[in-house]
Amino acid sequence: MSSPSVALVVVAAGRGSRLGADLPKQYLPCAGKPLIAHTLEALIAARAWSAATVVIHPDDHALYEAALSRLPEAARRALAPPTPGGATRQASVRAGLEAVAAALPDIVLIHDAARPFPTPALVGRAVAAAEAHGAAAPGVKLADTVKQVDAVGRVLGTPPRAALRAVQTPQAFRFPLILAAHRRAAAEQVGDLTDDVSVAEWAGEQAFLFEGDPDNFKVTTMPDFTAAEMRLMRGASETRVGQGFDVHAFAEGDAVWLCGVRVPHTHALAGHSDADVALHALADAIYGALAEGDIGAHFPPSDPQWKGAPSHVFLAHAAERVRARGGAIVHLDATLVCEAPKVGPHREAMRARVAEIAGLDAGRVSVKATTTERLGFAGRREGIACLATSTLRLP
Repeated sequence: MSSPSVALVVVAAGRGSRLGADLPKQYLPCAGKPLIAHTLEALIAARAWSAATVVIHPDDHALYEAALSRLPEAARRALAPPTPGGATRQASVRAGLEAVAAALPDIVLIHDAARPFPTPALVGRAVAAAEAHGAAAPGVKLADTVKQVDAVGRVLGTPPRAALRAVQTPQAFRFPLILAAHRRAAAEQVGDLTDDVSVAEWAGEQAFLFEGDPDNFKVTTMPDFTAAEMRLMRGASETRVGQGFDVHAFAEGDAVWLCGVRVPHTHALAGHSDADVALHALADAIYGALAEGDIGAHFPPSDPQWKGAPSHVFLAHAAERVRARGGAIVHLDATLVCEAPKVGPHREAMRARVAEIAGLDAGRVSVKATTTERLGFAGRREGIACLATSTLRLP
């Protein structure tokens, strides 16, 4: 018997709001490249696909192309142009199915972009289950007791755990079966079905579960994201620490730039760029950990294009150098040394801005301040200094 032709639909149109990040979770940098890049690389390596498309939000084309650029060329060639998604996951899946329909696949696998650990063995079990049953999904046994509760948390019952499974993706189907089910649900305006097996069940099809993979978890919360990054970084051979130091004198003005935040003050800071002493020190700390010189090596002060430049350009470049080498920034720590202005009222805004520039969660950024007990240039209110440390993981 000939092998079935198998298509792939990857669903990546969601917003990932539960993670609380500024970007949709599938595009957050994780272990050196966007999370979705890990997912796609694993799926493309798992088997040959007769057709493969990624369903994305219409606003995410630039993010998707940036993620795609981190894949090997062979993996990029295996993917068709992305498919615009709909208002719901169900609508997005149907759009993906319609996009691969021209290839006339026998079977289709539907996978969430936020599950970066699909193995060839799991994909193989999914294809076999679709061949045998028509509609199937991976399921894993529950480790915890499950309680059914009402709206106020009152326990209504304890379902027997042995009969329950947590369902994962990739979910696998004979292609005509799932396409017809999705088309019918759309025609009848049934839009509250939470996964594709539910769509098949609603259409009257019998669905089956096959053996899932406990490691094939979905990134939903920040602890999930951290766990995924740690697992993806297991092959890293070293942790590096870099330090940075910078000083700028006060000049005439009414505000200073610190950590990318404009802070009103009696003076400004003098410098070739916007003189953000903290971002300069942080960028140098990253360059130092990479052993790639300092800001001056990458942005020479003799070059007029950097005169008055916003310093976020420097920190963003340093962070991108880490990702270009397949690494990840674990932590950034900055200590501002000055008598004034007061840093405390602006600390959280500074942490958030540094995190945004470097592509991190704010929980990986520390901003502190201290005085010199009126000793030295900082004590005489002649300027501000900053000491910074970066911690990186590099292959």
